Amino acid sequence: MMLQTLVEKFRGNPIISPIEGHGWESKQTFNPGSVEVGGAVQILYRAIGNDGISRLGFAVSRDGLNVSDRLPHPVFEHEVSTGGPRELRPTPSGGSIIGAEDPRLVAIGNEVFMTYTLYDGFNIRVAITSIRADDLAGRRWRWRDSHVISPPHEKHKNWVVFPKEFDGKIAILHSLSPRIQIAYVEELEGLVINSEFDGGYAMGRRGRWDAVVRGAAAPPIETNEGWLLFYHASPAREISGYGYMLGAMLLDHSSPDVLLSRTDSPLLVPSEWYEFAGFKPGVIYVTGAVRRRESVFLYYGAADSHVAVATVDLEALLSSLLHR
Repeated sequence: MMLQTLVEKFRGNPIISPIEGHGWESKQTFNPGSVEVGGAVQILYRAIGNDGISRLGFAVSRDGLNVSDRLPHPVFEHEVSTGGPRELRPTPSGGSIIGAEDPRLVAIGNEVFMTYTLYDGFNIRVAITSIRADDLAGRRWRWRDSHVISPPHEKHKNWVVFPKEFDGKIAILHSLSPRIQIAYVEELEGLVINSEFDGGYAMGRRGRWDAVVRGAAAPPIETNEGWLLFYHASPAREISGYGYMLGAMLLDHSSPDVLLSRTDSPLLVPSEWYEFAGFKPGVIYVTGAVRRRESVFLYYGAADSHVAVATVDLEALLSSLLHR
């Protein structure tokens, strides 16, 4: 079964693109986190402007597809100390010289947690913060203090929070390779998660579409069959410019480090003009997923320059994972 037939890209894509008159988002708008609060999808997207700083902008979609409102100013910025004057190196993921990247959002009760990549000009780490759901919907930007939770002097990205506590603990999925690794934590302050990664890609399937498993995409979605986790992969490490593709895994409901199944073919591949016209042609990068009734709305960065959305039939996807 060609799983791409289960996914429908919105004909109105891209739903967010750079605005030349907004200096902070004039170059690139991409990699959106998403969460449904107050009957609408709240979207925080990565933006890069004239100064090369990566900040987060805000938009709302009431139907999940069309943007009904978008703010003209950034709503989150992580101030980074560069240690004094020095020449900063643009990040390999998106090209900004500093700032907060690639937000992932989940709601647990009335708290919305956000993990994001933090780049200081030299190091790529993972940070986490949160905001009350009613403050997010009400556009009161009362963010909790951010905590950098990945080790220093190591490159980490793509960490996601489960939208449910496990025995009163927050679950953070911090690696898919060389194995699925999840940390269960009670406190975020002072937290440093040591994530195993030796440069290998044990989750990859040689000669298949996901020979190189890049990492988690959007945060997991709870279903009756287990945790549905979307992930990024590519056919081979040496194929440069091929871009990322999207697949799905099903994780055990009570022990989510146990992999039950995964897709035999990709769900989402770059094919449209907006997925090639931009800073990084041929790259799609899903960072948000919202379940609405029997569909999952996937929010993704296209060519590191636009925000797009696609929908997937949840029942058909789960069926393919359970009976493949």
